[in-house]
Amino acid sequence: MPWQRHTDRLILRRWKPEDRAPFAELNADPEVMRYLPSVLTAEQSDAMAERVDAMFEQHGHGLWAVERRDTSEFIGFTGLAPMAAGVPGEGGVEVGWRLGKQHWGHGFASEAALASLRFGFEELGLSHVNSITAVSNARSRSVMERIGMRLAGTFDHPRLDVGSPLRPHVRYFTTAAA
Repeated sequence: MPWQRHTDRLILRRWKPEDRAPFAELNADPEVMRYLPSVLTAEQSDAMAERVDAMFEQHGHGLWAVERRDTSEFIGFTGLAPMAAGVPGEGGVEVGWRLGKQHWGHGFASEAALASLRFGFEELGLSHVNSITAVSNARSRSVMERIGMRLAGTFDHPRLDVGSPLRPHVRYFTTAAA
């Protein structure tokens, strides 16, 4: 199965060793990680890159490194990942993304996520795909709505501490027929 996709402006591809440094920089940025439990160290970031790239072999899909076609610059990730245990949609597939803040506001997240959904529906034969985020994450919620996802409900994320402002989460979903 080919592991690379192209959009008008982006290349979605497997991870390369040279992605590690810009990925670590992205994961160390408090603004990028605002709606996640914490920033990551370089070691944690490298381990995450290894885990998400390994998903392709384990699941037949994963989180692609995202590269701009015009500059060949690594800008983040997007793709399909298994839904976490204990959350609504558990056992299903989630579309996700994380981009460096200098790439926000250009439509890259929506473009990449739509390519991921097409791959999931057209090539993997998925019937539906989820996406979750903190209730307060307006930017990601806007992307979810722009790519045609519908709000399925709210829940308290079981891996976040009671009282954490990030614990209240939303789940969006879309179907192949949407």
